[in-house]
Amino acid sequence: MGQTVFIPRELDANEPRVAASPETVKRLVGLGFGVIVEKGAGLGSRITDQDFAAAGAAIGKAADASKADVVLKVRRPTDAELKGYKPGAAVIAIMDPYGNDAALAAMAKAGITAFSMEFMPRITRAQVMDVLSSQANLAGYQAVVDAAAEYDRALPMMMTAAGTVPAAKTFIMGVGVAGLQAIATARRLGAVVTATDVRPAVKEQVQSLGAKFLAVEDEEFKAAETAGGYAKEMSKEYQAKQAALTAEHIAKQDIVITTALIPGRAAPKLVSAAMVASMKPGSVIVDLAVERGGNVEGAVPGKVVTTENGVKIVGHLNVPGRVAASASLLYAKNLYAFLETMVDKATKELAIKRDDELVKATMLTDGGQVVHPNFAKAEEPRVEPAAVPATIIVAEVSAKPAAKTPAAKKPAAAKSASSKSKGTA
Repeated sequence: MGQTVFIPRELDANEPRVAASPETVKRLVGLGFGVIVEKGAGLGSRITDQDFAAAGAAIGKAADASKADVVLKVRRPTDAELKGYKPGAAVIAIMDPYGNDAALAAMAKAGITAFSMEFMPRITRAQVMDVLSSQANLAGYQAVVDAAAEYDRALPMMMTAAGTVPAAKTFIMGVGVAGLQAIATARRLGAVVTATDVRPAVKEQVQSLGAKFLAVEDEEFKAAETAGGYAKEMSKEYQAKQAALTAEHIAKQDIVITTALIPGRAAPKLVSAAMVASMKPGSVIVDLAVERGGNVEGAVPGKVVTTENGVKIVGHLNVPGRVAASASLLYAKNLYAFLETMVDKATKELAIKRDDELVKATMLTDGGQVVHPNFAKAEEPRVEPAAVPATIIVAEVSAKPAAKTPAAKKPAAAKSASSKSKGTA
């Protein structure tokens, strides 16, 4: 038997996803790996142990992690899990390293080579490995489903003999991958959709999905994008104009979905308490950034809050995990695609090329040290950055690219909800 890949059951009770699927297990076996899946690892994603076994995996227990050369996970390993890994093992997961310096130091001390999938550079070669996009796509979809579940009216316009039901007015704030999918899903359900973003390039994408674009389109707006496709921070004058336009618009909406999330920073505040108070009773706001402080004033992580004026603020945690059966299949493919680039096809063994741009961008720890330049001083206490002011309307953005590859070669003007918007997650 060659090298071993271990797929654990996630310890977090709120994490139903799993880091493999029967399809990726079969492919891993084809690469020459022995695959061990912890008993019950896929049950939260509707994948049984029998499904994994039929694909060629051995069904094992948590202690089998000690045999693994590669560990594929959804979330960063806990201290308890690290104690069971052998030094030198490659651990690939969504590491959420910002503000978690102690966890980074622990991974370094454990001697593992840790890779953070959310740092995957946004270049054409790595599209199939982009976990931010695969998971944000589903989050955008689920946000609309959750909003519809809380909204006690029909979303599409219905003309009946008894009268007409008006279409729900839905506003998407932040047109990244999640925002685009939210637009497409709300449109499919028959809602009247508007969306906002400070980057002029996304206007065409919004319109291509049948929604209306809302922004103060002055000269500053036309230059509100960096050469790499990221949103610039706008002047205070522009912020004030945009905030006034947004506040007036929100008061007329039935559903608002916010998607703004900047890795390494607290989520920007987009919707103030005053804006919430201006909305009609029965309106719904879904905050997709609640785990990082939230875009909406009054949002509570893990809860649906009803305000005094009858507005529901939805703050579900781990929104992609709410559609785990789909999210796990996409995430497993992301992981497999990345791991495959590190396998020597001749020897069928793991051969990490440390000068590869994908490796350099995602490797957090190696050889007992924190090696990623963003976290080289992870042993020192880190102060969480201040939140972006509430008046700034921004798109969700990914971490800076590891290398200045000509990302503009990627298709920028998406015509479907699954297309990427550069600089967004």
